[in-house]
Amino acid sequence: MKNLVVLSGAGMSAESGISTFRDAGGLWDKYPVEQVATPEGYARNPELVINFYNERRKQLLDVKPNAGHIGIAELEKDFNVTVVTQNVDNLHERGGSKRVIHLHGELTKVCSSRDPYNPHYIKELKPDEYEVKLGDKAGDGTQLRPFIVWFGEAVPEIETAVDYVEKADIFVIIGTSMNVYPAAGLLNYVPRGAEVYLIDPKPVDVHSMRQIHIIQKGASEGVHELKTLLKVVPKG
Repeated sequence: MKNLVVLSGAGMSAESGISTFRDAGGLWDKYPVEQVATPEGYARNPELVINFYNERRKQLLDVKPNAGHIGIAELEKDFNVTVVTQNVDNLHERGGSKRVIHLHGELTKVCSSRDPYNPHYIKELKPDEYEVKLGDKAGDGTQLRPFIVWFGEAVPEIETAVDYVEKADIFVIIGTSMNVYPAAGLLNYVPRGAEVYLIDPKPVDVHSMRQIHIIQKGASEGVHELKTLLKVVPKG
């Protein structure tokens, strides 16, 4: 089977009702990035940051995967699918995708404030544990912090993502502005002979000279059209 790699961003989950950060009225309008998505903001006011992510977590209880998430999972019948997502929600997994690489962390997990990527201190929260409080401790005695890659922090999963992208026969970009690095740079690792599709209702500048099949639709409609197009692609 051919290797199909999906790079998804906020537009992937927007149809499910998860607020994007950059659109008008988005989260950045309400919460400056410096306050809730940087190590400095966390050091300055940990309670504000912890509560911000508590609210994001609770939102997961009210949303469901959309037809786009489910459609990507269904592609696993015909392709070796890897999802590389900039999203911190769990909608790809809930939609049925088996292999999901989260570049920017996972909302349903918490970790050590001192050693965020130490697997011994990373904990998956059950829905009844989504409310983290100041004073809740990780295994090393530090405050439990959101397992989120903040601005200014390294992106540990990028190398894993590159490994899959370099072996892609088909690369699909869905709902991302291609402005956030290092994720946006993954296109540079796509093999020259691979087909590239871009699904987004708005024009996206991918900063690339390579041929890209544009599907100017939202995630659900776009994935449906993608599946139609891929049926004419011979199965490897």
